[in-house]
Amino acid sequence: MGLLEVQGVTKRFGGLRALSEVTLDVEAGRILGLIGPNGAGKTTLFNVIAGVFPPTSGRVLFDGRDITRLKPHRRVEAGIARTFQNIKLFRNMTVLENVMVGLHCRTRSELWGAVLRPPAARREEAESRKNGLDILDFLSISDSQDELAGALPYGPQRVLEIGRAMATGAKILLLDEPTAGMTPQETGEIMSVIERIRGQGFTIFLIEHDMSMVMNLCERIAVLDFGEMIAEGTPGEIQNNERVVEAYLGTGAYA
Repeated sequence: MGLLEVQGVTKRFGGLRALSEVTLDVEAGRILGLIGPNGAGKTTLFNVIAGVFPPTSGRVLFDGRDITRLKPHRRVEAGIARTFQNIKLFRNMTVLENVMVGLHCRTRSELWGAVLRPPAARREEAESRKNGLDILDFLSISDSQDELAGALPYGPQRVLEIGRAMATGAKILLLDEPTAGMTPQETGEIMSVIERIRGQGFTIFLIEHDMSMVMNLCERIAVLDFGEMIAEGTPGEIQNNERVVEAYLGTGAYA
């Protein structure tokens, strides 16, 4: 039984079937990659897991709990956090403030605490600031803590978005194309960041088109094609799976 279990999930949008009976386990402490052609249903699967879309049928379980009908913010509280293919930072807030937004779901102070700022609220804010700085330091971007997020170069913006997801107290990070648009050097840096995060006990489930990155980083890989799960296994098994090669990798791509 995995930390995250997708059981027979189908998702329809009108007459379009975006996912068809998808079943998948994500084991705790592992890095699982999800690959497939454009339009295969990868981001739709992430959206179902995150609670953006309810499945038409099937179930999603997390840490042994059925979360199929749970609201998105409740899933964050349960330990599921994500990043997006298109970076979604608060561009006019500082780097540190972006991470502190992630920490907010774990704080106890409500609106009046923020307005009146009693001692308990001030202590909590100080603790959040310290925790946020610890995350930035871990990600090696603490020197930019007071810069506006929108002013950061592209690579550090990606790292910051991952840091904000970490700050929610997540057990699993859903990373949607974390190296999209990056140079090979930037991709290598993100791979290093992801490996270090996994070393801190996080489980990683990522969508990625960079096959070199997927094959070198992920312990297991799942493959979607036209909304169907056509294969799941180790990088070596995926490289040698005839159906995967035909659908996606291309003959001889990893010979």
